[in-house]
Amino acid sequence: MNAPVALLQALKFPDAQASCPVALGWMQGSPPPAPRRIRFDDGSAYRFPQLRWSFSHLDHLVPVTEVARSPVPVWQLPRQPRDDIDGLGFQPVASRQRSHFAQAMAEAYTDGVLVLHRGRIVHERYHGALQAAQRHTAMSVTKSVVGLLAAMLVHEGALDEYARVSHYLPSLAGTGFADATVGQLMDMTSALDYSEDYTDPQAGIWRHARAGGVLPRPPGYDGPQSLAEFLHGVGPAGQHGQAFGYRTVNTDALAMVMQSVTGQDLATHLAERLWRRLGAEHEAFFTVDSQGMPFAGGGLNSTLRDLARLGEMLRCHGWADGRQLVPEAVILRIRAGGCPETFARARQPQMRGWSYRAMWWVTHNAHGAWMARGVHGQALYIDPRAEMVVARLASHPLPASLACDPSAMRAWAALGQHLIDNP
Repeated sequence: MNAPVALLQALKFPDAQASCPVALGWMQGSPPPAPRRIRFDDGSAYRFPQLRWSFSHLDHLVPVTEVARSPVPVWQLPRQPRDDIDGLGFQPVASRQRSHFAQAMAEAYTDGVLVLHRGRIVHERYHGALQAAQRHTAMSVTKSVVGLLAAMLVHEGALDEYARVSHYLPSLAGTGFADATVGQLMDMTSALDYSEDYTDPQAGIWRHARAGGVLPRPPGYDGPQSLAEFLHGVGPAGQHGQAFGYRTVNTDALAMVMQSVTGQDLATHLAERLWRRLGAEHEAFFTVDSQGMPFAGGGLNSTLRDLARLGEMLRCHGWADGRQLVPEAVILRIRAGGCPETFARARQPQMRGWSYRAMWWVTHNAHGAWMARGVHGQALYIDPRAEMVVARLASHPLPASLACDPSAMRAWAALGQHLIDNP
């Protein structure tokens, strides 16, 4: 038995089938009966198994702002289904037992998974409350989208990655961000008094989430009232640029920097630069705080197919259905990765040999794969050598990526090699 499955059993979480939100009747009826009602303000939206419904319906629960799609035709993805993916076997990390693709997806509480090979849909599955036209939270996959937009601005000369954050945001002078460079935000090498430890209820990530309205506030709450206000209270801790340290606040600070140079909020900027030109099938949306600021660290919600379209555009060197959206130089720079030594100081054994660049995770494996990752099982995996893109949206009960990574990383790699060997 692999470690994540054993942990889930020890914590007594029901499996994917037993926690299916449709079978459990969450939010069904008009109005739903009290035992099957999910609300934001009482915290039930983020409890398990309720979150299996919530992650596909955040626009029913919290304020959002739309990311407009294009009036141009939808980028059609031809279908060429294969029957050799669900049963594809592989060896998970730190496990004596082999697994197979469908099993790994079930263990991750996958709501939707889509595999593109050479631009064709070869595998697409939906589970739980998610349907093809429904938008699902992408969690920290959002960070990689923000990092991509920032990298484009750097390439164009509109944003100086070597400039200090306080150059663009004088209001952050005196905070931990002030002397960090824009590039250090992008590569997560800022040194801040902020913890992303999901197991610590007092960690900065939870205070940040309450300030931004991502989580409900307890009675008598008198802390920061917005994402920006929270950033103004983050202090320094060490020397910038010395080590990788994953911190959601970096992405929100980066989004504020980008707004200062573009004059657009994140949702508008994403729509103009990518979503309206991508040939997306549906609008995306961001969750927003009490001041209408999009949550850059994890607030993007999109359909599975549109997330896959974004990945296919990146695999194709910035081209989407005959349109160049992202300069190839931007993509090549991200794919080249960041500093391996700086990344290694974070001591993440599951990702030995990886690096981080512009908020993208770079494997440096034989296939040159790179990816966006989000807690609870969100992933966008791009394998250039296999000509493959995998998009997954999930609602795993645990926020730590370690719960899904041991199977997911091996599953993506095995699938890429399988498609090379069996085109």
